[in-house]
Amino acid sequence: MPFNAIRCCALLCIMSATSAALAQGDVPEGFNTPIPESIMTPDEVETSIGTLRFFDGMPTEATVETVYDNLDRMRGVEVFLDFVPLASIEGMRRGMKSVGVEKANQVLLYDDLMDSNSLFLTGNTDTVYAIGMLDLERDGPTVIEIPAGAGPGTVNDACFRFVTDMGAPGPDRGKGGKYLLLPPGYEGEIPEGYFVSKSPTYVNWLPLRGFLKDGKTDAAVEMWTRNLKIYPLADAANPPAMEFVSGSGKVMNTIHANDQTFYEEIDDVIQREPVDAIDAELRGNLAAIGIVKGRPFEPDARMQGILRDAAAIGNATARALAFRPRSESIWYYGPEAGWLTAFDGGDYRWLIEDGLGGRNKDARTLFFYIATVNTPAMVLKMVGVGSQYALAAIDAEGAYLDGGLDYSVTLPPDVPAKDFWSLVVYDPQTRSMLQTDQPYPSKNNERNLDLVTNPDGSTTIWFGPKPPKGHEANWIQTVPGKAWFLCLRLYGPLESWFDKTWRPSSIQRVK
Repeated sequence: MPFNAIRCCALLCIMSATSAALAQGDVPEGFNTPIPESIMTPDEVETSIGTLRFFDGMPTEATVETVYDNLDRMRGVEVFLDFVPLASIEGMRRGMKSVGVEKANQVLLYDDLMDSNSLFLTGNTDTVYAIGMLDLERDGPTVIEIPAGAGPGTVNDACFRFVTDMGAPGPDRGKGGKYLLLPPGYEGEIPEGYFVSKSPTYVNWLPLRGFLKDGKTDAAVEMWTRNLKIYPLADAANPPAMEFVSGSGKVMNTIHANDQTFYEEIDDVIQREPVDAIDAELRGNLAAIGIVKGRPFEPDARMQGILRDAAAIGNATARALAFRPRSESIWYYGPEAGWLTAFDGGDYRWLIEDGLGGRNKDARTLFFYIATVNTPAMVLKMVGVGSQYALAAIDAEGAYLDGGLDYSVTLPPDVPAKDFWSLVVYDPQTRSMLQTDQPYPSKNNERNLDLVTNPDGSTTIWFGPKPPKGHEANWIQTVPGKAWFLCLRLYGPLESWFDKTWRPSSIQRVK
């Protein structure tokens, strides 16, 4: 039999079988043939947003109102979760501006370290931060001269996307060098002698770290104030003098809103940045709630109420992701140990299997809700270079950490950190350092030279509202009535961290 005849016969058999199957069903009223139930919409459908009613598939006015409100709410929640990174950079831009850091040559310098006065997502007490905020629309191509001996530094764009590393993990490899950051759409001449990067956005955040020496900030402060230079390329022949604004002890807020004003923060960024800094899919979600570049964001009373609800749901969702993650891959040693990574999936782009599985949006939201600085140097295995982090918000029994109770954690001997290790306690409300009588709620083997080690070489750190007798030097204060969470940092992580032959204890409640 010819091939076409075989195909025709097979098709007829399939059609006949389908017709026979449909013929066995009932013919609904108003139809001439059996209709699969799966394609029909009943006159009433019970859902999580209430009873939805229809006239022969046509939604009633009440149902139309309900589902449109729900659609706007869904878009609002999606925008909250997707745009936490962008809002976080905007929060830092505003916070730094509030203390006088808004020009390229102005740097926020933590010359006496960062303490708990600053509202700053999981900042640390253990490195000398030098932080800049760049505006490439205003200044054009911008030069950053990094001194030799600098710790890890990074440039992130206005959406918290990685642009380049500097210092030890950067292309200068700790020897120092000149970096040139180009604005979006730049087509001019590029001079030689620079490490060149192009940013997708105008605003860029520049966090740099200097290390303590003998527990003191002096060497790092001198390094930054003498040798860090930031200026527009156009001013290279006569760059403006650097201005260093001390951040130590300053009261400032660098954290995005968690209520409906979150969307106003997002709108400000959208109006400022190039339209193609964000892809069309995400711009569509923004447009659905009234945020469009070149147009005023003026939600009416109905939309304002929906956005209040959406922000509350988005905030709760981000907190669940951060403090009660359901991901199985996020745990370092299993959920029973309580230690988790902020970079679930081990990719600074949050891509699953290098993009095969798409982007892990929940993992991205988790990270940026509680942390800052996006760089592969915090993810990749770089023995002796970069940094690694582990977070814990629960004790060995799976309960949240309670500031009115006493706890301990033990770090075994030979902590795998070439440079230093630290433990810092944070407030879950602000995701900033916990504010107590201790301005530095942390312990660090480089700064806290009075730390007491156990006979076997391990180090036990104690947590609670009052110092445990005999362990005062190893105590971090907590606050009754408040929760807390912990971050372990390893600068210059060593092989035993990566192969997990070294691991910290779970957080044990002291009873």
